[in-house]
Amino acid sequence: MLRGKTLHLAQLLLTVAPAFISYGYNQAGVAPLASLQSWVSHFPEIDTLNTKGAIKKTNSTRKGAVIASLQLGALVGALSCVYFGDRLGRRKTIFMAAIITIIGELLQTSSYDIIQFTLGRVILGIGIGQLSATVPVWQAECSSAKHRGQHVVVDGICMVLGFVITNWVDYGFSKTAGETQWRVPLALSFLFPLTILGSVFLLPESPRWLVFVSRTDEAAQSLAAYRGLSADDEAVQTEIATIESSLELTAQSKSLTLRELLLGSDEERLLYRFALCLVIQFFQQMCGGNLISTYISTIFEENLHLGAELSRILGASALTWKLVCNFIPFFAIDRLGRRKVFIVSGAGMSLCMIVLAITTSFDNASKGLSIVSVAFIWLFNMFYPIGFSGANFLYCTEVAPMRLRVAMSSASTANKWLWNFIVVMITPVALDTIGWKYYIIYAVISACIPVTVYLFYPETMGRNLEALNHVFRDAPSPWHIVSMARKLPQGDVPGVHIQRPEEKVIVELKENA
Repeated sequence: MLRGKTLHLAQLLLTVAPAFISYGYNQAGVAPLASLQSWVSHFPEIDTLNTKGAIKKTNSTRKGAVIASLQLGALVGALSCVYFGDRLGRRKTIFMAAIITIIGELLQTSSYDIIQFTLGRVILGIGIGQLSATVPVWQAECSSAKHRGQHVVVDGICMVLGFVITNWVDYGFSKTAGETQWRVPLALSFLFPLTILGSVFLLPESPRWLVFVSRTDEAAQSLAAYRGLSADDEAVQTEIATIESSLELTAQSKSLTLRELLLGSDEERLLYRFALCLVIQFFQQMCGGNLISTYISTIFEENLHLGAELSRILGASALTWKLVCNFIPFFAIDRLGRRKVFIVSGAGMSLCMIVLAITTSFDNASKGLSIVSVAFIWLFNMFYPIGFSGANFLYCTEVAPMRLRVAMSSASTANKWLWNFIVVMITPVALDTIGWKYYIIYAVISACIPVTVYLFYPETMGRNLEALNHVFRDAPSPWHIVSMARKLPQGDVPGVHIQRPEEKVIVELKENA
């Protein structure tokens, strides 16, 4: 049986990577195909190549709706994990998501009209949404505090790898003829969920979920496997005790619903924590990252007028560069912390969007301005992954209490998919109507990221998940949470001492000797 680092590597290669490559591949894969003549001949309802005027505007709206139908399905899929996540467990939810993904891909690939294609895309989105909500939770709950950041940030690397693969595959098959140009790229997406189906039950379940459902012995075995220790090891038993104690302290009711999150709790500050998750996922979409990733070829071809061939090459190359830049947070997330990567990322993206708005504001832009625009799109693709290609998923799993971790992660991920849908839906129309002014919206939102993070987001780097819960519980007011988290000692498994004077539970978290 695999243990320790080897087990984490297997989890990454066999489940995490296929899940998020599938996420990126399916999200970005259709937009480049929609500019093929073989595509618009098969789906004339969304033809924006051979139409003009009012017909083109109508088709542009339809095109955005069809492409964005995946995001609508993903919203539903992520929300469904509020119900399924804690009932089925992490592995069974992931298995179910992979099956739904395959069904959607089958309908999409074999489509004979736009209705079937859209239905397949919605079903595919449900599976992708479930994967995006559950996989980061599973990773975070299986990882040590020291390496949790790197483990979950890998999600972003794999997601962008999906963007890169689909753009190069689309470019390669654009050289072929007929429906092969788009059916084969769509069919290749089957590889990733099939890998998940064959591997997910070979890996241990989340030890924290096993404690949650009172399977403590199995939890100790699972935690021991992920830590590379014996189940009887003192560190393993201490961490299990910490998880049990934290769960007991936060268990205010047996009904875990979104209503509880929205109403909040003065003692646990659930609404504050939920707001942190919702806002960071809002920023992840409305900073412009999805605009660039999904429509990069369209921007190069239709807005910068660089030609179809050059636009495809530049688009695939820019996303390859983005993949390389995803290794920046991999090395920085557990060294600089979550707050710093969010702040640097937001400030850099705002600057890039400001320059992009300026360079595209001229009616007859020169070749020099087009080159500057391309350069700052590449620069944007460096700043975006620093904070928002995986750290956002990680942060949502870290600030949530264990009993509501899936609910918060699922709801905030659904919120992400809602804004994702809005961006993908309106972008084709916005680029055709307001043009350069569209980039100003993203510049302003990105500029809000550093301020919001500095004031309200506590640092979670290296903190034990159960210890973080006490920061929110014990802070005198929300304004003290950031400063208290800064003083919290870093450590993997703090010792736990529990006293129960007069029905009140007092917990002292002590560092390991």
